[in-house]
Amino acid sequence: MAKKKNITQDKLISFYMDYVLMHSHTPKTVYAFAKDNNFEEADFYKKFASFEALEKSIFKAFFENTLQMLEKSEAYQHFDARNKLLSFYFTFFENLTANRSYVVFALENKGLKSLSTLSELRHAFKKYIDTLNIETLDIKEPRIVKLQDYSKQESFWIQLMMIMKFWLDDTSPSFEKTDIFIEKSVHAGFDLIDIKPLKSVLDLGKFLFKEKMQ
Repeated sequence: MAKKKNITQDKLISFYMDYVLMHSHTPKTVYAFAKDNNFEEADFYKKFASFEALEKSIFKAFFENTLQMLEKSEAYQHFDARNKLLSFYFTFFENLTANRSYVVFALENKGLKSLSTLSELRHAFKKYIDTLNIETLDIKEPRIVKLQDYSKQESFWIQLMMIMKFWLDDTSPSFEKTDIFIEKSVHAGFDLIDIKPLKSVLDLGKFLFKEKMQ
């Protein structure tokens, strides 16, 4: 009898992706999945509570792999927020392209369930947006600060979803149109939240108010 495999989270993800691409459907049971890949069923549950939990971890793994690649780049460390996000998108979609068959299966075949599949990616991406220190209005009211942070996270998450939808539909060679869409989306997004003009208006208002009071 063949010796049972020492299973890791990465191996489980690899086995699962191979399975759905070979069979065009998810495994019927964890027991059958474990038997097909020669590991103990109990070892699956040490890593994941269900296939749904495993699916969620796949997109988070794409995200984490992207950050690991970026953090090795000295140039990335010195980029401003706009160029860091551009670099993230380009690298992230390179990772998705390397696994496009699985991503298409996961997102296009599951309908509304795909939103749940992306939940761990969504949480990780929103935390990443916070690390970019994208400038917002310097308002001390805690409730407004919280609302600003929430709006910033949600707007960039929506942007990521728009780019992903464009990429899924893109038929251009090497998905070059997606690269163009990424660049235009990021520049447009940062231009929309550019607070410098508004800061100038507020500074003018403060000056006029001060002069009026004097």
